[in-house]
This record gives sequence, structure tokens and C-alpha cells, in this order.
Amino acid sequence: MIHILSEQNSIFNQYIAELRDITIQKDSMRFRRNLERIGEIMSYEISKTMEYVKKETTTPLGIAETSHLAEQPVIATILRAGLPMHIGVLNYFDSAENAFISAYRRHHKDNSFDIHVEYVSSPNLDGKTLILCDPMIATGGSIVLAYKAILAKGTPKHVHIISAISSKEGVDFVRANLPTKDFTIWCGAIDEELTAHSYIVPGLGDAGDLAFGEKI
Repeated sequence: MIHILSEQNSIFNQYIAELRDITIQKDSMRFRRNLERIGEIMSYEISKTMEYVKKETTTPLGIAETSHLAEQPVIATILRAGLPMHIGVLNYFDSAENAFISAYRRHHKDNSFDIHVEYVSSPNLDGKTLILCDPMIATGGSIVLAYKAILAKGTPKHVHIISAISSKEGVDFVRANLPTKDFTIWCGAIDEELTAHSYIVPGLGDAGDLAFGEKI
């Protein structure tokens, strides 16, 4: 299942617009905060799909029956661009376990590239809900490779993939190649065009550079 949050009018759309805005992007702190906000809103939406248990909570005046998450998810992030969204998700699922995946584009002289995963840090994932954060799904290759790599830590019962901006081609690739049927994709927006160099158009640019500075 795919959810595109910008299809409904809400304050969420303003945060997406600010991420795209070439002028507002100059403020890296605001760029990070908007990614964090998007992670928070998506977490709220994901929370509606999860299981809850009833508990008694003692107040100063009595006992209230309250709903609590039956279990906390594991939040996984593809470094480095995914870190602000990760913080947003962690703000809501504040007792969640965490996982980190180092993946990058390894470019070749002919302007082609492959995606290389070099490091995974994760708790056991067996039977847990996994939230996988990547602010941009361009080709979809990073998400698929990251998920395959993290399977070494166990098999989740369900995977939620969250992304601020995705390409249609990337989403289609994930749907066709993710090695599980139990997954949901949450996108801020889906753009139609992907360039020959695998950049989303209109997109927003390089999320990692905009959040943390240009790399060499």
C-alpha cells in the first residue's frame, strides 16, 4: 500500500514546499527541522495502523483506562540524509530501538554508479515493526539494498518505508523488488521525472548536502 500525504490539504504540504524552495533551503537548520516535522507527521499516521493494549493509569483523582502501544517499532535510517527524519520518528516513538545503515552511491568514470552498503547496526528484528527512513527515493536501489542488508538482523513482521520526496520510477522499483509483501510506503510527494543521473525532478536537490553541508 502507498500513502501520499500531500494529496490532502494540511500543514504537511507547507513543510514539503519549504523543503523544495531554493531560497528557504539556504537555512540548513530549517531544512533539517522540516524533515524532522515530516518524520513526526508520518509517525502519527503510522501509529494509527499499530496494535494497542488497554492499561489502567493512576491520576491524582482516580484511575483512567488508557491505550498504549502493544510494542515499540524499530526505527532504521540510511545515513546520512535520513538522520533528521529519524529524529522526527524517534520524537513520537520515543522508546523505540534504532538501526543505522551506511549506504552510498559509488560513481564510475562513465557517470554510472552502483549503490554500496558498507555498515549495518541494528537490534534483532524478528517479528517487529520496522520503520525505514530515507528522505529521497530516487531509483529505489538504496531502500532495497538496505532492507536486504538489514535482514541479517532478523525478519520484521511489517515494514513502513517513509520518504519526503520520491520518484514514480523509484517507488515502482521498490514495489517490484523489496523481498517482502508486508510493507507500506509513505511518501510526502511523488514526482514523475528521474534524470539520466538519477536525480528527481522537480525534487529538492541533495537532501544530505542541504541538511549537513556539501561532501567531497
